[in-house]
Amino acid sequence: MRPSVTFGKLFGIEVGLHYSWLLIALLIVMSLAGQFSSKHSDWSETVVWSISILTALSFFATLVAHELSHALVARSRGIATRSITLFALGGVAAIEEEPHDPKTEFWVGIIGPITSAVIGGVCLLLSHALASPSETPLSAMLLWLGYINFTLAAFNLIPGFPLDGGRIFRALIWWYTKDGAKATRIAARSGQFVAICFIGLGIFRFFAGEGFGGLWIAFIGWFLLQAAGATRLQNQLTGILDGVHVGDLMAQDCAIIDPQTNLHQFVEEHLLRSGRRCFVVERDGEMLGLITPHELTTIDRKLWPFKTVGDVMLPLEQVHTVTPATPVLEALETMGRDDVNQLPVMTDRHLDGVITRNNILQYLQTRAELSGRA
Repeated sequence: MRPSVTFGKLFGIEVGLHYSWLLIALLIVMSLAGQFSSKHSDWSETVVWSISILTALSFFATLVAHELSHALVARSRGIATRSITLFALGGVAAIEEEPHDPKTEFWVGIIGPITSAVIGGVCLLLSHALASPSETPLSAMLLWLGYINFTLAAFNLIPGFPLDGGRIFRALIWWYTKDGAKATRIAARSGQFVAICFIGLGIFRFFAGEGFGGLWIAFIGWFLLQAAGATRLQNQLTGILDGVHVGDLMAQDCAIIDPQTNLHQFVEEHLLRSGRRCFVVERDGEMLGLITPHELTTIDRKLWPFKTVGDVMLPLEQVHTVTPATPVLEALETMGRDDVNQLPVMTDRHLDGVITRNNILQYLQTRAELSGRA
């Protein structure tokens, strides 16, 4: 889940929102406006809509706090977080790698519900203090935020992976069995079971007359089902790729291009004809960098005859490289973190080859075919 719009950074972590957030924000504002106007007929429309919008924005701020707590605890345990993204179903912290021990998994998982519960408690106390002698717009906002954050904390404690409760559940199984892969399989199955229950409950409530509310529960269940299934698949792939190194899968027949080649010639004679998407830029046997279609998008097509590959290439200093001995799983993590499809494989500044997502996919397909025939 990558942000469509970013707002800046908190503690060095990029914070943004996915376009789907706009839908749920609109629904929350409309729901709050209806709730406040029916309960407080003496409030003007301006007050109702203003406090509804402010309450919705405050709620999403508490979601950021929830995800930020995950990120900061993960960082304290040596795991970096790339970004925090708000989307239709809440928020997600893009933690760059999975915890390596059950203790880390437990604390990263449980800190989110604790944070939401603390926020909820503080909001309810402030609401009570401000509501005397009667409820004000501010106390009404704090009351809603208090209850919704307690609800969020309780919901996330459900033992269905990838909810926080599922991560806590996995940590406990991991600690008991001493087997992280087994714990992940069990937690993912638990997540799928919980998701199916959500889908069933949502469909039942829809036909019972609850309309959109029932469909929303079913949609949450569908999302959890997909996420739990992806976790099971990732666990299977991790098992297949365990012990496989970059040198086993890398392509050694690298496509090489001279840095003085102009971009028009590069596209017409090399990029389009070969079907390759990554070229190594070399001069006199020395690797200077990489060029892919992504670098071409930064230059106006009219300028291609007047620009060279060397002008737009990604310099070697900015390219993450791996060695033949690097585990393939580590290379995949690097590709995901840098959002690239390939990595140069080098030994002492000598280019040995290139590892691509396609190389890894072909290996997995071959293994699947062999397993099927067996």
